[in-house]
Amino acid sequence: MSYVKELIPPRAPPALIGRQLAPARIAGILVLLVWAALAIALVFMMISGWNEDKFLRYGPRYLHGLWTTISLVGLAVILGAVLSAPIAFARMSRNKALNGLAYAYVYVFRSTPLLAQLFMIYYGLGSFKPQLESVGLWWFFREAWYCGLFSLTLNTAAYQAEILRGAIESVPRGQHEGAAALGLSKRNAFRKVILPQALIVALRPYGNEIVLLIKGSAVVAIVTVFDLMGETRYAFSRTFDYQTYLWAAIFYLAIVEALRHLWAFIEARLTRHLKR
Repeated sequence: MSYVKELIPPRAPPALIGRQLAPARIAGILVLLVWAALAIALVFMMISGWNEDKFLRYGPRYLHGLWTTISLVGLAVILGAVLSAPIAFARMSRNKALNGLAYAYVYVFRSTPLLAQLFMIYYGLGSFKPQLESVGLWWFFREAWYCGLFSLTLNTAAYQAEILRGAIESVPRGQHEGAAALGLSKRNAFRKVILPQALIVALRPYGNEIVLLIKGSAVVAIVTVFDLMGETRYAFSRTFDYQTYLWAAIFYLAIVEALRHLWAFIEARLTRHLKR
């Protein structure tokens, strides 16, 4: 018995269908062209308006303001992280009093502007000078730098507490049960099993919070702190040159970009075991 095998004759490949430019795509290209033109114009204006005397006079002040911003934000992040841990645990507590107090703290500081919080601390507590002097705290609240640090710390602690709480609660229940099956105590299980996984989950939100705090720290310039924005305001008041704010924007952009790449490197290193 013979079988006849019929082969399908070769056919030409299908014709390529050209991609049509949709209205949304055209609008996007036009927006990109506008932004590119603005960027080129800004670069040209910076080069044409370069003034070496202003650079030599105000450059060191910009560097001083940059260091003030970095130190202020760095200390606020560290102190906020320390303060956020007990607040996060209080938020997860079954004690209604602790949970309520922690919830009220987080709700207030996340629902009000950072500028209003700074004014309440700097101007509001400043009106209680006799009472603060009696308890020996006036040296702290009379300095704008300390008030700025205090307000940034309280603000970021509220956000970091919610980030930490959400990260801890996102760890599957099976991880707790597996640690208990291995005979680990609750403290060791939390420190060696739960917390490392939670910190990996919280890594990117922590980075976003630091970036927002860097940009939000510019409000301290309003209460006479000579951070990067404060030095920029000083330079503008002496020169009335708009480029002073343009250079400040470039400095902020450089800080954020450096932090973004550093955070991406840290995240890649800590999550390399999750990649296939």
